[in-house]
Amino acid sequence: MRMRTLMGAGVAALTLIAAPAMAQDGEPAFDGVYVGGSFGYTVQNNDVGETIEFDAGRNGTFGDTIATSTGADAFSPGFCNGAATSSANVACLNDKDDIEYYGRIGFDKQMGKFVLGAVAEFGKTEARDSVTAYSTTPAFYTMTRELDWNAALRLRAGMVAGESTLFYATGGGAYAKLDNSFSSSNTANSFAVEGDDMAWGWQAGGGVEQKLGRNFSIGLEYLYSRYDDSDSRVAVGTGTAGATNPFVLAGGADFRRSEDFDFHSLRATAAFRF
Repeated sequence: MRMRTLMGAGVAALTLIAAPAMAQDGEPAFDGVYVGGSFGYTVQNNDVGETIEFDAGRNGTFGDTIATSTGADAFSPGFCNGAATSSANVACLNDKDDIEYYGRIGFDKQMGKFVLGAVAEFGKTEARDSVTAYSTTPAFYTMTRELDWNAALRLRAGMVAGESTLFYATGGGAYAKLDNSFSSSNTANSFAVEGDDMAWGWQAGGGVEQKLGRNFSIGLEYLYSRYDDSDSRVAVGTGTAGATNPFVLAGGADFRRSEDFDFHSLRATAAFRF
């Protein structure tokens, strides 16, 4: 389903790009400042195997086992790469892929057929990414993250085919404000989301841009984004739990996700060039 959605968006955008361009009067087609935007779809990686890691005793070292009073692994039912639908590890909701929208401003310098430039971008995706751990209680523990917004500054370089079609590669740094949340069917312990909600990352991809007339262009772009979300965690406290509660036995605990936040984007772009 995800691949069919991407292919459909790609075909639609390429149909637009194939429209004939107007004459450029001998001027470089991709030279100077431009403003514009993009609209597209975010597809997340298949993160089967993602887990929640534990820091027993909250001493800063993850990879611990949370044990019951008999010494058994309290999280032996395992994990799923989505949001829980019950307290048992029988099924979970898939991560949510969704639309994205961005504004951008950039500058290109065309030297013969070669184009070198930079683009700054700001916007967000509506995608949502969850992972769930299950305990023997039984109970579920779901960590979810979304983007409130993200910004990027990328270089791009490419070659002009004919007079008005640019094929380019792009890459650079990115910065995001993440919305990290937590839910659980465990009502005995206390839980608090902690850590920095700002994350650094990077982006890389490429695309094609078609000039239409003197000042307007449209295009199709693919972009891979990855953000380091290792600072986000959930602190587990005693709450009303008794002395044999696994988290109480552990002296408290922290949760964190085992994987960074990464996703793929396919976008239709438009720009007005000055």
